[in-house]
Amino acid sequence: MKTILLSFAFFLLLSGIQAQKVVSVVGPGKAINPYKYSIVKKATYAKAAVSSAHPLASQVGAVIMKQGGNAFDAAIATQLALAVVYPGAGNLGGGGFLLARRSNGELLGLDYREAAPAAASRDMYLDQQGNANISLSQNGHLASGIPGTVAGLFATMPYAKLPFAKLVQPAIDLAEYGFVLTEREASSLNSTRESFLKYSTRPTAFTKEGRWKAGDTLVQKELAATLKRMQKDGAAGFYEGETAKLIVEEMQRGKGIITLEDLKSYTAKLREPIRFNYRDHEVISFAPPSSGGILIAQMMKMIEKFPMNSYGFQTTASVQLMIEAERRAYADRAEHMGDPDFWKVPVDTLMSEAYLTDRMKDYDPNKAGVSTQIKAGVVSESEETTHLSVIDAAGNLVAVTTTLNGGYGSRTVVGGAGFLLNNEMDDFSVKPGVPNMYGALGGEANAIVPGKRMLSSMTPTLMLKNKKPYLTIGTPGGTTIPTSVFQALVNLIDFKMDLDDAINKPKFHHQWFPDEVVIERDFLVDTKKKLEAMGYRVKERSAIGRTEGIRILPNGQRESVADKRGDDSVAGF
Repeated sequence: MKTILLSFAFFLLLSGIQAQKVVSVVGPGKAINPYKYSIVKKATYAKAAVSSAHPLASQVGAVIMKQGGNAFDAAIATQLALAVVYPGAGNLGGGGFLLARRSNGELLGLDYREAAPAAASRDMYLDQQGNANISLSQNGHLASGIPGTVAGLFATMPYAKLPFAKLVQPAIDLAEYGFVLTEREASSLNSTRESFLKYSTRPTAFTKEGRWKAGDTLVQKELAATLKRMQKDGAAGFYEGETAKLIVEEMQRGKGIITLEDLKSYTAKLREPIRFNYRDHEVISFAPPSSGGILIAQMMKMIEKFPMNSYGFQTTASVQLMIEAERRAYADRAEHMGDPDFWKVPVDTLMSEAYLTDRMKDYDPNKAGVSTQIKAGVVSESEETTHLSVIDAAGNLVAVTTTLNGGYGSRTVVGGAGFLLNNEMDDFSVKPGVPNMYGALGGEANAIVPGKRMLSSMTPTLMLKNKKPYLTIGTPGGTTIPTSVFQALVNLIDFKMDLDDAINKPKFHHQWFPDEVVIERDFLVDTKKKLEAMGYRVKERSAIGRTEGIRILPNGQRESVADKRGDDSVAGF
């Protein structure tokens, strides 16, 4: 193993990828040290690029492409690395969506969203009085859906070029030998310590005597062993055999309901992507069970008839129009969207020009709308996540959003396997009218059914310009994901921003209920005051999302940006 680790580090140094700053590995028990290089927030690369939530993960993806892999190889390797170095959202025990456009023009939508176990039931989180116990849907063993991430990784393999054993090796090294924590990472683990102790039935790598501090090494031997089983046995190394046994034993100790049969029967699914045009750009995003693609289609088409460019960035006129589009789209989300295998989602109607024109007929540019007066449209037809973007030298575009749902998911680490389980069951409608952890409401369309996939806000998105590959983008952030992607696209197209500004300018969010506009703290003060004067309730909050984007410039270079709101970083060559 020492030889493997050193060869990986040696290749990093030879690859030309920020060689003077990259990583330092000096043998077993020594950490890969992020202080040896700078986090790169934006850069332009000639051939290929990765943008992700952690600099080591981005470096892994870039190196894999330098070694002959394509964007799919990089996406797999980056996700695996994030499962090690970014445990709050990177994962093996969660799920996600991969959206891609291959260099031959083929579109691919891979759904590996978690699913309800066979023993799940519609009212499983209600007490004897019929009240929702959201603690059970958000924390501990009962909050977990069947993990989909590993199935998604192996469903991606037919589009990759390198063997899985090579793609998983960097993650194994990072888990087995450790990496040095930054101050942000140490603080995050410390703040979650009591939850790890409460909801895990065995000791975990995430807790220790005393507090974590910047410069400490996080070693995850049990996770390394899990990754090695996947390296040896493929998907069966997770959904069957020793790892599956450990998951079920953890469930039994904590009164969870995931069984061996649940794990063995899980499969990733292909979904036809959402596609629409906006001002001569083709936008491609994810279909249900993601709400994201439909939401950004609705919001962008609702504002398309208005002169956004003349309104200007973050003026009262442009922000107010976008808020009202967001309000109406999220009302539709609560009523009409769910897993299409269990609920007929009226996709065509929700995106149709006639429907969206009707949705905006009561829009008043002079005053705030009122959510209690704005319901879902009538249809005649029967905040911790992580995103990565990749573009390779051949022009393959990949956008992956993956999640545990809340930060560190259910806070339950699988004893002996070293990875966290999700708390995605909270993304179902636990009870009509009861908001989930992100404040989103739901109803029959998103009710709990065994085998059903819970509605998601994840919005991995691609864009074509002049029918050519142009952009891959996405973000974490729960229900703020679609509005963040919406604003970034409008910033690029209507306000002619470069990608850095499009991603990093202050954001705002409205989701129908609660009836408030959430803004970042650096939002324009004058616009905030004018919105309040119009009748909007405006609430400041910390960062909204962490967007990762790459676009192809006219000269063919890859403009790559990692969000300023975290330790996110780009890498490429």
